[in-house]
Amino acid sequence: MASSDAGAAGACEAVKIELLPFIRVYRSGRVERLLGTATVPASLDAATGVASRDVAIDPATGVSVRLYLPPAATSSGRGGNNKLPVLVYFHGGGFMVESAASPTYHRYLNALASRAGVLAVSVEYRRAPEHPLPAAYDDSWAALAWAVAGCESYSSNPWLSAHGDKSRVFLAGDSAGANIAHNVAARVAAQGLPTPGAAAIVGVLLVHPYFWDASNAMGPELETRIRGEWRFTWARPEAQVDDPRLCPTCAPGAAPRLAALPCERVMVAVAGEDFLAAKGRAYYAALLASGWRGEAELVDTPGQGHVFHLLRPWTEAAAEMLDRVAAFIDRA
Repeated sequence: MASSDAGAAGACEAVKIELLPFIRVYRSGRVERLLGTATVPASLDAATGVASRDVAIDPATGVSVRLYLPPAATSSGRGGNNKLPVLVYFHGGGFMVESAASPTYHRYLNALASRAGVLAVSVEYRRAPEHPLPAAYDDSWAALAWAVAGCESYSSNPWLSAHGDKSRVFLAGDSAGANIAHNVAARVAAQGLPTPGAAAIVGVLLVHPYFWDASNAMGPELETRIRGEWRFTWARPEAQVDDPRLCPTCAPGAAPRLAALPCERVMVAVAGEDFLAAKGRAYYAALLASGWRGEAELVDTPGQGHVFHLLRPWTEAAAEMLDRVAAFIDRA
């Protein structure tokens, strides 16, 4: 399937599928992404002092990561060493748009790495429809394995081997990326960490998570949209919204799956004007009721919409969100 991240279609090019505001697929096979196409290079950020670099981790799939190293890496950390928590971050975009090189995510990861003093690993996973799910889940799992292995002293990656603390790993993401973070954590629960040793997932941060279920409580139009997106990203007409990967709270087996999450703490953030907020709150409630023995935190921001902290980073609400996320990490 050919892809295109910009440009108008020819006058006679017929549209096969259109999922606004994300994507348009033409009968020729061409894919046109309608947002989230801009990119910026890795660099030294003048505002925060955070350095970034891109690293290819799998030539076969093209999966890569963008690493963020804060100035805190050059100073002594806890215990007199310069090891930092490792944050593996999965960007949002409905599994279809945006990237680790997006200016939106580059700005946010610079700010978060600086504020929290964390070594961030932002994952460039493959996107639908060219690479339907579960490609994004598998790529993100591979990125976690790569990041944990990179923290070993013998690793060829100088930033991770010198500064990454594999005993303090966080999984985080927003929207579809939060969905990925949950599913990677669930896979760790089922299979163990992909790299043996003293590595540990200490926290999972789910910001405005892209979860759903078979209820049409939000109305038939929105229900139809979510069903269509889910089937499209899987490229399977039989894909259902009560799939546990989209609906972690759906029975059967929801409570045992949540109870098995392999981390000490979970933060779930929702926004009052976000149509996904109810699903995030339901996840938080189900986690508390599941028998999971960790500590859960709900951050509920009234009057704000989906991923407001990314779209309007200059606002007081966005600054408060950054502080809450950083405080969650700082406790590791």
